[in-house]
Amino acid sequence: MPIKNFGVIINPSAGKGQGAAKGRLVLEVLRQAQQNFTDLSGSSLEEANANARRAISDRLVDALIVVGGDGIAHLGVNIACDTGVTLGIIAAGTGNDLARSLGLPEHDVEAAARAILELADKPSRVDAIRASTSDGDFWFFGSASAGFDALVNQRANQMTWPKGPRRYELAMVAELAKFKPIHYQAIIDGEHRSFDAMLCAVANGPAFGGGMMIAPHASIDDGYLDLFIVHAMSRAELLKVFPKVYTGRHVTHPAVEFVRAKQVKISSGKMPVYCDGEPRGFSPLTATAVPEALSVFANRNSAAGNL
Repeated sequence: MPIKNFGVIINPSAGKGQGAAKGRLVLEVLRQAQQNFTDLSGSSLEEANANARRAISDRLVDALIVVGGDGIAHLGVNIACDTGVTLGIIAAGTGNDLARSLGLPEHDVEAAARAILELADKPSRVDAIRASTSDGDFWFFGSASAGFDALVNQRANQMTWPKGPRRYELAMVAELAKFKPIHYQAIIDGEHRSFDAMLCAVANGPAFGGGMMIAPHASIDDGYLDLFIVHAMSRAELLKVFPKVYTGRHVTHPAVEFVRAKQVKISSGKMPVYCDGEPRGFSPLTATAVPEALSVFANRNSAAGNL
């Protein structure tokens, strides 16, 4: 069915504080295209969430566009998976891994808005991950971590400088100075495993942290999640391996392991859990791949897995 009215949520703080200005550009593209829309942005993400769910329940909007970084995209994924509406992600943040995995423009919000309008009558179905932590149940689309990578994400979110992916690198160096391998208990498709590791993440798509290709072979429409494990190694060795994550060349290192699964449960003490760059409580993390759980606007030729 054709889209009659888009709901739009804008994160004003995204993209080094330029989110509001970029959001206005998106709204102007919609006006020029004579597309009906409702601005659902609130004074907080909680208010925007409530606005969107109410508008969808009242059938005032039949698709959702979120403007910002991976945090606002994570919010959009949870709304869309719960309500069944189609989601459009306009990248206006510093990470933008979710928009990149859908083949949507990353550095031009006007181009992204026009791309979504062109795709309005041909949404795509992609997988999403149903997860639970100490925070309860939720959805994610990109990745989740419960260990050293989550600690790095936590520190990076607290840093005001520098902006962009470089922040993750500096956060990693700072965390590494005091870090020791984490002992994990895992249940992978019903099989128990125990191991010590530096990094452990659940990936639906290839990248996190602003372009780190942690699972370059992961696909958003294969019905599986990819468990990414970096087994215990020295700090010096981890510093050597880490830069290779940006190109995917880390996959050949003997300490790196990938496991494709339908469901995993990861227990790592009281480690924080981060999903799509957002804090989501503490371990244990349970994650289940749900095929075609999410309807999205995506560029089929450029999306991860090409849909």
